[in-house]
Amino acid sequence: MRVRAGLSATIAAAVSLGLTATAAPALASSAGPASAVAADTRSEPDAEALRAAIAGLPDADATAALVRVRGKKASWHGSSGVRDLKSGRAAVPEGRFRAGSTTKVVTAAVVLQLAAEGRVDLDAPVQRYLPDLFARNADAFRKPISVRQLLNHTSGLRPGRSLGKTFEELYANRFETLTPQEVAVTSIAKGPAHDPGVEQEYLGINYTLLGLLVEKVTGHSYEREATRRVLKRAGMRHSSFPGTDPRIHGPHNRGYQAVPEPGGGTRLVDVTEWNQRDRMAGGDMISTTADLERLTVALFRGRIVPKPQLEEMFTVPEGIEGATMSAGLTRYEAPDGRVVWLKTGGRHGYNSILAATRNLDTVLVYSVNSTDAKGQDMNPVAERIIKAALKPARD
Repeated sequence: MRVRAGLSATIAAAVSLGLTATAAPALASSAGPASAVAADTRSEPDAEALRAAIAGLPDADATAALVRVRGKKASWHGSSGVRDLKSGRAAVPEGRFRAGSTTKVVTAAVVLQLAAEGRVDLDAPVQRYLPDLFARNADAFRKPISVRQLLNHTSGLRPGRSLGKTFEELYANRFETLTPQEVAVTSIAKGPAHDPGVEQEYLGINYTLLGLLVEKVTGHSYEREATRRVLKRAGMRHSSFPGTDPRIHGPHNRGYQAVPEPGGGTRLVDVTEWNQRDRMAGGDMISTTADLERLTVALFRGRIVPKPQLEEMFTVPEGIEGATMSAGLTRYEAPDGRVVWLKTGGRHGYNSILAATRNLDTVLVYSVNSTDAKGQDMNPVAERIIKAALKPARD
């Protein structure tokens, strides 16, 4: 039994390498000041280190960064970089961005609410809720996949269809619509990669099926249920699910992807407009750092999901060596012993994170306009932010 995790494992490795921020000149007025004097404890934000972490943008790794960190008594928020490369105007501090897979936290919360209402059984097979989806390949899926196994990425499903394998293919098809149903059908047609419950592998298809399950159980669209049950309850006034609309409405910082030039070097391609319909419950949300902070605080305090079901978000499956993912979150133990629960997001042009200790002594949210947001390596700016936000107490 083994685990195959995604970017969260990279984050854990990066943070473990060293928890002191890279030296850099202080930011100009584009960085927001600390809202309180930071205490000399590990639970309070280190304003100097955080300013250094996002200084010097735009650079080769990112064009903008928005950061929010809060501790027990103090909070800090800052921004750096530009709104767009053409104008060079300062980045919008409360700009909206593609939140990517942090959407999965919302989806997990909706499913757990339905479980609390007795409308979904976490131990029941997803085949019970979506029988038509599995009908044509029922023989390959004789072993049931529980709803809980979708939530914690132990289903054994294979990825479904996408609109391309390379950036060039995906970019060329960025205004095309691929429905979640098509993604799910093509995944099921491939049969399982392995038996449910024996491996943990981070795959968006698990949350695609959860989104379809929400629609089947409630009779409403995923977007309606997620907005009503989570976004409104958390006070996320600037978050939305665009569906087939490729635009980001409202103030935002444009996203770019670095593309290699034939003769050497790279050029930056604007990737802000992009139809993300196929991501739905796994990565379609547009949000702000303030809204993701509201979500984190409301969720961890038990205001979104009843506390008995909320335990699923802080429970990693047993019996799978190296498992770190729960329902919607990933567990990371910092070198100083703090346990941080987090979720990352990545869409072309945008990397994001929400992370917090369970008692909310430390909360970190960022959006980094990464120039290689879907790359295998962690963005250096994001890495510096995490190191600065989670650095241990000073002597």
